[in-house]
Amino acid sequence: MSQRLAPPALTQFVSATAGRNMTRVAYLAVTLGVAMMALQTVAPAYEAAHRWVDALLWLCLVYFIFEWLVRLRHMARQGRRSVYLLSSAGLIDTVGALAIPVALISGVEPRTAWLLCILWVLKVVPGIPGLRQLRRVLVQEKGPLLSVLVIFLMVVFLASVAEYFLERDVQPQTFGSVPAALWWAVVTLTTTGYGDVVPITPMGRVVAAMVMISGLGVFGLWTGILATGFAAETRRDNFLKTWETVSKVPFFEKLGPSAIADVTHMLRTMDLPPRTMIIRKGTSGDCMYFVAAGEVAVELPGRQVKLGEGAFFGEMALLGNAVRGANVTTTKVTRLLVLDLVDFRLLMARHPDLANTIDVEARRREQENK
Repeated sequence: MSQRLAPPALTQFVSATAGRNMTRVAYLAVTLGVAMMALQTVAPAYEAAHRWVDALLWLCLVYFIFEWLVRLRHMARQGRRSVYLLSSAGLIDTVGALAIPVALISGVEPRTAWLLCILWVLKVVPGIPGLRQLRRVLVQEKGPLLSVLVIFLMVVFLASVAEYFLERDVQPQTFGSVPAALWWAVVTLTTTGYGDVVPITPMGRVVAAMVMISGLGVFGLWTGILATGFAAETRRDNFLKTWETVSKVPFFEKLGPSAIADVTHMLRTMDLPPRTMIIRKGTSGDCMYFVAAGEVAVELPGRQVKLGEGAFFGEMALLGNAVRGANVTTTKVTRLLVLDLVDFRLLMARHPDLANTIDVEARRREQENK
């Protein structure tokens, strides 16, 4: 008997499900599931469309169970089933697939059990682009962040004890113990200010004012630390990307690491779609361009010259003739490295060999154009 083969579309779907953390179908299932779970808590809407809501919830659950089984089988074939089950992604998949069925089997009321749909949101977390960057920032800035946390806790406990001492006689219901005053201290230090617990003694209000000002300072420090960390991490990522692009340009291939780092700091990266005008003839120029990827077309009298990866153009504006002599347009998606006039002169002074190479190529092009 011949073995029946699965349809190609199903095979591709299973392969994508096994190999990727989140597919488009998974994103759709998470969105539908969470939306239906929320709709289930609205009594009038649920009563009117409970069949559709229940059907969609079960459909999403069946998909996540299927997804979990496919990945489990895929990892078992590779001998990595235990690794997958103990990983963060495996734990999230397992909980997402089994939490609701276990709750229903255990006798939990269905509408309460379906609230566990919110766990499906965790499946989206690994696909968030900035999450890895946030983790690196938290690791690198853990010292300052923990220091500010210690300051926060110190202010909270000092303020709660002070308010207990000052307010316990006049407000025994709200400040009758340190734990009760601790709630007020947290609310005040975070500048939430519900207004349910307010000091009424003069010294109590002075302490409250100091706590509110301290709260602004503490959260300002946290914000500044995280913002600085994100900025440094973004600069580092951009530097590495530009370094990789610069190292692929033939004119820069022979430069040493320190020279490439110098060039990387000077160049700006520009990504352009096809048929974009880069240079217009007759305009003044103050920068030159290197083609890191893609292609550009240079419109010369009677002909068109195409420049590909590794070529450069616009150098005549930096070598004395500031007027652009031709139109330059992208022919496909193109990444350019832009070198401004001031940086060009500084770079040529630091690297004479590169200056000679560009000068020779520029003179050759000038003779061809004539």
